[in-house]
Amino acid sequence: MTVTSTRSMAALKLWHETYTETALEPALPIIDAHHHMWDRPPERYALDELLSDFYSGHNIRASVFVECTAMFRADGPEALKPVGETEYVNGFAAASASGIYGPARLCAGIVSYADLSAGDAVRPLLEAHIRAGGERFRGIRQQAQHDPILGSMARRAPPPGLLLNPEFRVGFAALAPLSLSFDAYLYFTQLGELLDLAKTFPQTCIILNHAGTPLGIGPYAAHRQEVFNIWSESLRRLAECENVVLKIGGLGMALCGFELNARPLPPSSDDLAELWRPYVETCIEAFGAARCMFESNFPVDKQSCGYPVLWNAFKKLSSTRSAGERTDLFNGTARRVYRIDA
Repeated sequence: MTVTSTRSMAALKLWHETYTETALEPALPIIDAHHHMWDRPPERYALDELLSDFYSGHNIRASVFVECTAMFRADGPEALKPVGETEYVNGFAAASASGIYGPARLCAGIVSYADLSAGDAVRPLLEAHIRAGGERFRGIRQQAQHDPILGSMARRAPPPGLLLNPEFRVGFAALAPLSLSFDAYLYFTQLGELLDLAKTFPQTCIILNHAGTPLGIGPYAAHRQEVFNIWSESLRRLAECENVVLKIGGLGMALCGFELNARPLPPSSDDLAELWRPYVETCIEAFGAARCMFESNFPVDKQSCGYPVLWNAFKKLSSTRSAGERTDLFNGTARRVYRIDA
């Protein structure tokens, strides 16, 4: 959960029970391109919780797990402790691949954490992740979000300018030779830094998370149109880099300032579509559907809406797109970028 979440997982469950929707277009194949799993008592989002969401009406065929500092090793070399998260998730993926839990192949792609600012010393960790994740391991995410006004609101609190750090870039250079991608999570104020990184490493696939996180809290809350203008122009410049693709989602994070989590009842898919349409349309127009993929960002976005409602909103928001574009948005782009066979 983000630092601005106001409900516990137990309270969220009760809140979601007050409103849900039947899945629209239930046959449409979906790869959920971004979700997490963790066990942080009293908060838990693991196999049972994930399956409950996956089988709530939509045709989820596969998913991509993205790091969230879960289940690092307690023992062994400090530098290799993040491998525990890959081991943890790959176990769930293997259980899912047995078919005993249904047709969805959860965590068919795995993105884990590495501190790339370790420079050349990060290579053993990357190789250990590959061994632990086997054919499912796809890349690294090192959170970089840091705003000049708000600072970092992340669990790991990255320093400012991480993507420009020379040692980080030495570590980043190790990704492409290992056929690994980079998931980038940052705020809209940092999109220029990501643009510089993408231009410097054109052979590395970069996946921008959460639509570039247009902030809507603190001093940005009263300047939503100005934020939108800066964010959209930055996205268009970034889209000129062909090695960058975009995840559309994460708008349910409280950071974005829509205050959905403060409502007495959960929002409907129509509510979400109305609020998010300018953002979703800008993303698709900038990058094209072939370089965009929808993501749930669950359980983080669970603070703002239910899983069936979220995918209904994405289906409504894409309803005027061609069949080919919708295939890309819901499964094709994720399948290609994360090399998923499901």
